[in-house]
Amino acid sequence: MRSNAKFAAASCALLMLSSCGGSEGRAGGGLSGRPPASRAVSDFPVKLGEPYQVGGKSYVPADTLNYDEVGYASWYGEEMGGGDTANGEAFDPAGISAAHRTLPLPSYVEVTALDTGRTILVRVNDRGPFSSDRLIDLSKGAAEQLGIAGQGHAPVRVRRVNPPEQERAALRKGQPAAERLESPPALLNALRRRIGEKPVALAAAGAPPKPPVRQGIKPIPLPPSRAAVPPPVAGDRFSREEAIPPAPRPAPPPRATASGSWFVQLGAFGNRASAESLARSAGARAVTTGAITRVRFGPFANEAEAKEALRSAYAKGYREARVLRDAGG
Repeated sequence: MRSNAKFAAASCALLMLSSCGGSEGRAGGGLSGRPPASRAVSDFPVKLGEPYQVGGKSYVPADTLNYDEVGYASWYGEEMGGGDTANGEAFDPAGISAAHRTLPLPSYVEVTALDTGRTILVRVNDRGPFSSDRLIDLSKGAAEQLGIAGQGHAPVRVRRVNPPEQERAALRKGQPAAERLESPPALLNALRRRIGEKPVALAAAGAPPKPPVRQGIKPIPLPPSRAAVPPPVAGDRFSREEAIPPAPRPAPPPRATASGSWFVQLGAFGNRASAESLARSAGARAVTTGAITRVRFGPFANEAEAKEALRSAYAKGYREARVLRDAGG
């Protein structure tokens, strides 16, 4: 029995090696001799698979629940259309799917473009890419939703999540799930530094656009502030000079807190299941204290970073979100 299992694993590895196509390399492609793809798309059973080798390199699939890595994403499209994915499904270039070397098939991940902060939910149903400088291989549909289809590769964060069934069903049908909150610039730059990418200046998510400048029209200067001050009233002990309010001082820059943390809270619930459902949908954390479960993003180093995340929450429709400071962290 053990020798048969080793033979089966070796045969599978050879098939995967021979199926690596293109510069990135990935399993699938509808090769003759492979089992025909199942047209029914399901999340069960979840397949992990035995360790395998491709191009002389070994890979060990693992059910890593807290998987969270940064690297580079590539994408593949029509050239693989109609082929089989590693878990036996028909590859749909327009669907929102991906290939990963070790995560279970299928599994769900949030992919964040580190150039823009844009984050989408993706279903992993294939093996690859087998190029050492790539972390994940997105379908053309996923690359388009993330906004990187015009690039050969892009820096990304890949984080495994457990989304609600409604979003799983949408991805199984090839439809996109709702986009997540954009990551704040401070977090993006910290993640970019982990893979040697230079920090970039990013506009705050959800910030209103600047008004257009109309050419050829000069602004009319306002009259001096003294002209707007009314004459002194009889009996008033202040002179006209003293009645002029002083110019407001500029607000000091935000300072990092010496202790405690800042959060963006989407809501507080007495029903834990409702809170966890919102947390999964938004990619946030559900924290239970006593009978109350709070849905939060963070912690953030200071109030300025928290407010950037708050603007992103507003832009995504979470109008009840607010910034809170938790002295206990």
